[in-house]
Amino acid sequence: VGTSHLQLASFALGMIGWILCTISMGLVDWRVWHVDNTTIISSGVAWVGIWKVCFISYIHVSPGYKEQFCHKFSGYDSSIPGEIYAAQGLLVIAMVTGLLGLTATVFALRNISMRIRRKIPITRFFLVGGFFYIFSGLCVLIPVSYNFYSVTHNQSIAFPPSYYMPSSPVAQEAGAAIPIGIIAAILLLLSGTFSLSCRFSVTTNT
Repeated sequence: VGTSHLQLASFALGMIGWILCTISMGLVDWRVWHVDNTTIISSGVAWVGIWKVCFISYIHVSPGYKEQFCHKFSGYDSSIPGEIYAAQGLLVIAMVTGLLGLTATVFALRNISMRIRRKIPITRFFLVGGFFYIFSGLCVLIPVSYNFYSVTHNQSIAFPPSYYMPSSPVAQEAGAAIPIGIIAAILLLLSGTFSLSCRFSVTTNT
């Protein structure tokens, strides 16, 4: 009873963090590039994500119409930096491990709500859930930090000609995906800490 709020907080933070992780992974605006040549990139702004790069073009897609052109990254594009492919893998792992953490926490809360007083199953569920949350948070934090570093140092990417992208922008800034990812990582790490705290509290009380 004394740890009920902590248990619910662990689940709530884990759920919100997992949802934000999924949203961040799907967004294309990780890095916002500002370019001076608007012949193809009509708006002068391009969005570089971890899965694809997009920009608005009045010429390339449909002449005279405002259309968004996107080019998905391929594993064959050796010029794309490894941090992008690493971010793809780490965020997929984060999404899966975050979901496993939620599942373990649900089982633990179920045992408590049904007043199952066997110490080992409850403590193990909280321990496993906490581990998955923390691991998921780290898998989000690494690529988000790496991309934020690339933005602050205005690092370039040697895109292939088929991408219609310059190799370097005039300036770039962090897109919405980066702060969302940072919040997701913080919530998942907090959820893992709370889950482990629940585990030790349950062990002490039982």
